[in-house]
Amino acid sequence: MIPVKKTSKCRTRTRRAHQALPRVTLCPCPKCGKPKLPHAACGVCGLVSSKVMLPTSESEG
Repeated sequence: MIPVKKTSKCRTRTRRAHQALPRVTLCPCPKCGKPKLPHAACGVCGLVSSKVMLPTSESEG
């Protein structure tokens, strides 16, 4: 079926306005201060929580 009238840019963009991706939430690492995802290990120092640390390439070598 062929559309009767062309869909305007405003109507198309209004319909797609809610489809934008949310911003990534970052929080500072309590040890090194670099931004990291919440509830995840820090990529720089490997801190997960105050009791657990993951080994990183800097600490292994």
